Amino acid sequence: MTIGFDIGGTNLRGAVVDDQGTIVELAQVPTPGTAAAMERAIENIVHKLANQYSVSGVGLAVAGFLDPDCATVRFAPHLPWRDTNVRQLLTDRLGLPVTLEHDANAAAWGEYRFGAAQGARIWSLIAIGTGIGGALMIDGKLYRGAFGTAPEFGHLQVVANGRECPCGKRGCLERYCSGTALVTQAKETLAAAVDAQNSALHPTYQADPDSLTGRLIMQCARRGDPIARQIVDTFATWLGSGLALVADVLDPELIVIGGGVAAAADLFYDRAHDTFTTMITGSGHRPYARIETTTLGGDAGMIGVADLARNQQTTS
Repeated sequence: MTIGFDIGGTNLRGAVVDDQGTIVELAQVPTPGTAAAMERAIENIVHKLANQYSVSGVGLAVAGFLDPDCATVRFAPHLPWRDTNVRQLLTDRLGLPVTLEHDANAAAWGEYRFGAAQGARIWSLIAIGTGIGGALMIDGKLYRGAFGTAPEFGHLQVVANGRECPCGKRGCLERYCSGTALVTQAKETLAAAVDAQNSALHPTYQADPDSLTGRLIMQCARRGDPIARQIVDTFATWLGSGLALVADVLDPELIVIGGGVAAAADLFYDRAHDTFTTMITGSGHRPYARIETTTLGGDAGMIGVADLARNQQTTS
């Protein structure tokens, strides 16, 4: 067995995972804010779990830029490491071999090994949460690009001079198709709608627009709130457009939608799929990629990076 870590902006989760992709035990603490505290928390979880189970390695799914060798965390917006060889640092500290992987790549590997993408030859993962993460696999191998940063689907520009993005550009796809984008769209829609006061979202918007959440918007849409439905439909249209872009460039056989937003896929899947098949180049005259949702959910990254850590032991 191996231990896989998912390091989120709120929680640090570590799990013992067996060779069938099953989580045997999970430990969780609030995500520390400094490098020293992060390393200490990881060490504490590893020691706690390794005292109960025989583990051969540790994997970390990292939301940020890694070097091509997946040893150094160059930059991660929600993590304290900067240009740090985290793999060597933690290997020395834990006394166990450590594997690092980009969080979307780790989730893709989990889905490929144990989830929705088993048997797929050329396929992509689009993970939709606060932003958009992406991964591409070809013939069972993760595609990283020349410098280890591919693919950045979320930062394809879809609107010239559009909404500002933390990446420094404007009009990126994730500014229109993400959990954050849902909230932005809700604020714009509620501000412009003449019947906004009839929406279940209005009291929250009126009290504090910044307290709106993607979860609340999806809940209201599920209950049939017309403005919430309009917001989700806009999100779905952007998602379909993004899927068409991915398919035009990569021509995959499968695209898996993951991330936190995927849990509400029944609210947006049909519109997104219709937009995808309409906007793809050669619509009506070519095969379409299958569009599936994750089967491992929010655990895909932990499961995937634990399996990558296991594979590292067998190949080294």
